[in-house]
Amino acid sequence: MRAIGVTTTGGPDRLQVLDLPDPQPGPHELVVAVHAATVNPTDIALREGVGIPDGLEPPYVPGMDLAGVVVAVGDGVELSPGDRVVAAVNPRRPQGGAYAERVVVPDTSVALLPDGLDLVAAATLPLNGLTVQRALELADLPPAGTLAVTGAAGAVGAFAVQLAHHRGYRVVADAADEDRELVESLGADTVLPRGDGFAAAVRAAEPGGVDAVLDAALLQVAVLPAVRDGGVLVCVRPFDGEADRGVRTPLVLPADYLHREGWLDEVVRLADDGVLTLRVAQTYPAEQAAEAHRRLEAGGVRGRLVLTF
Repeated sequence: MRAIGVTTTGGPDRLQVLDLPDPQPGPHELVVAVHAATVNPTDIALREGVGIPDGLEPPYVPGMDLAGVVVAVGDGVELSPGDRVVAAVNPRRPQGGAYAERVVVPDTSVALLPDGLDLVAAATLPLNGLTVQRALELADLPPAGTLAVTGAAGAVGAFAVQLAHHRGYRVVADAADEDRELVESLGADTVLPRGDGFAAAVRAAEPGGVDAVLDAALLQVAVLPAVRDGGVLVCVRPFDGEADRGVRTPLVLPADYLHREGWLDEVVRLADDGVLTLRVAQTYPAEQAAEAHRRLEAGGVRGRLVLTF
């Protein structure tokens, strides 16, 4: 089968078309014929050789998000060939990730896709939707609590604003001038200018500080003052600094949610109900993965970049 990956880590030009064996499902596994795979920052890290486990040999196939059609199932799987599904997959494994015509995944990481959701758009959902589910769990907000979101116009940030609003929390979000209308439409109660001045602006709007911050923009220490004493700064990258005032800085890790029973089904339901908005910025044929990586690295993408097979 055709896959996109690297035999030597490095820049986008290292991505190439590979010819790999068709995967076979084991117990509680299924094989998906991939229609679409989303390009995420973690794919760039894998391409560059970041976080590759000891003993894992190339080629390395990136990709954590996919949507497609089930073509084979192992023992104990309730889904059937022909079912439309989305899946989240760990690419740092011998079978590789989502940039392939066929991918084998555990049945705990797959959700049936309703007819109303397009496969390309649905491919943008699993990783960021699950990340936000876990982030809100770690934030441990009180009823009607206040969450600040950095990077609110981005993929993780936008889902965070929408889901927090849906759950009845007060949302303070950042935005550049050109993104303000978008972020307001997502459900943010207060929209403040993005950047290093965000923490001071939050304190001016919320004098006691917010209960939690979801730091999708990676402001790190710069946003810490926005959090109330004893609050939470939820990180999507390891916190680089010293927290104070009893503020906790938990890290969202894919290992904590990839196999959570029912979580992906819940994320799909939220998208089908319109709570989470799926945004595709551009699609690329899989062979143009290098171009998609370059665009993502350039920054400023609103919506997701998706490879199609």
